[in-house]
Amino acid sequence: MTRIVALLLCLCSSAALAARLERGNGPEPSTLDAHKCQEVACGNVLRDLYEGLVTEDAQGRLIPGMAERWRVSADGRTWTFVLRPGLRWSNGAPLDAPQVVASFRRAFAPATAAPFAELFDALRNARAVQAGALPPSALGVSAPDARTVVFELTRGAPLPALLTLPIAFPVYLPAVERHGAQHTRPGRLVSNGAYRLVAWTPQAHLEVARNPHFHAARSVAIERVRFHVTEDAAAELQRYAAGDLHLTETVPPQPLPALRTRFGPQLRIAPYLGAFWLGLNLTRPPLRDDPALREALSLAIDRELLVRHVTGFGERPAYGVVPPGIPGHTPAALPWARWTQAQREARARALYRAAGYSRARPLTLELRYNTSTPHRRLALAVAAMWRQVLGVRVRLRNEEWKVFVQNRRQRAITQVFRGGWIADVPDARNFLAAFGSDGPLNWTGYDDPGFRMRLARADAARSEAARNAWLHAAELRLLHAHAVIPLYFYSSKHLVAPVVHGFAPNPLDRHASRWLRLEEAR
Repeated sequence: MTRIVALLLCLCSSAALAARLERGNGPEPSTLDAHKCQEVACGNVLRDLYEGLVTEDAQGRLIPGMAERWRVSADGRTWTFVLRPGLRWSNGAPLDAPQVVASFRRAFAPATAAPFAELFDALRNARAVQAGALPPSALGVSAPDARTVVFELTRGAPLPALLTLPIAFPVYLPAVERHGAQHTRPGRLVSNGAYRLVAWTPQAHLEVARNPHFHAARSVAIERVRFHVTEDAAAELQRYAAGDLHLTETVPPQPLPALRTRFGPQLRIAPYLGAFWLGLNLTRPPLRDDPALREALSLAIDRELLVRHVTGFGERPAYGVVPPGIPGHTPAALPWARWTQAQREARARALYRAAGYSRARPLTLELRYNTSTPHRRLALAVAAMWRQVLGVRVRLRNEEWKVFVQNRRQRAITQVFRGGWIADVPDARNFLAAFGSDGPLNWTGYDDPGFRMRLARADAARSEAARNAWLHAAELRLLHAHAVIPLYFYSSKHLVAPVVHGFAPNPLDRHASRWLRLEEAR
């Protein structure tokens, strides 16, 4: 009898463990305010907590979210979304179209300072509202009735794809009014997605539980999900190997054959629409007034060596900021992208000398990155290349994610910093737009009327071919300025436990927990 009881207890314990998905999630999320999220770590959590008018399936395809259907006018400037009947918040309160509109107005209000608002610059009056020149009520979004949301654009734009971003998620405004910035804490955060927030231990983990009021709650297989802070990729790998995690956010740089031997099909590597580059602060000397010096720094880096021996997971060397794989777009690159590395290094030394530097009078730079094993390895490799090829002295500065993000945005103490862009939508403009304004995402301070003109021409283009041609020209203009140093195009890399089913590679590397399931414990 005792053995039977013990066995039953063991089975119940295993079933409870299987009901909770343990996910590595990288750094501590900077916020769970959907309108203020600007990084992958918070985006992963928010896609479990919220749902926009449009969402994505496991393969990354656009599917109905809050809206059961939508239509667009012949000129592509008026979009009408019809909500599902009976939508509710996680606290059971009704969710209707006027609340969606009010949430959009809050997202674009100056006080919110939403970092991704500039991606919606095609929305009528969006820029003027965010700048405080017009009231939020002037924003081009309205609710003619309780189930209809209408958007008015000033030009064509991929609106359904943009509506999958956290800035487009509905925020429960009564909680914001009652608790202010603390509305994101457990017990206060009211969401509308597949899960609701139940616990958050800073710098450790946060936990979400299935939302019974979600319109598709019956199809959500996993009861609970715990997102772990795994800023150190090597430590994350150890936790996965020990059985503490079902799914990792990334995999640390290691010899790929050994990892494949060790983990076999658990190692998932796939193409990914993302570009990694080093940003250069163009608002302060010594990099502000010397594009030739910036070019020398770029030429001195052996990208082939980086992807072969430092990253090593199928990344591709990058000589531009827009990755290949975006339909209709031809990525740009400078002529020396076709040179040998020896030719590039010879040119780098000549430009370095012309800028007034030498091994006797070396340039001193600070390279800043957020705490992470892969970023540290890359920074060490780049510093070694600059030292070996040019004689540059490099001070490495690693910072906790929130501190790093703030310093990068302020452009006050940064010189060279870890940058890059992960696609929000599969569109070349998404990789370029931040450089066309003085918004919070323009970390370099790049300011060029010629670049902005090319973006404007792309926006006004009457055909997709013309639009892509102007976007190509804008990227080429940016590359000639050497505002950033492209290094590689990403691949997604995760370890996925055999008990996890439903994990599918997709170009944006988004994996909402609602599409996953855990094998039944036996």
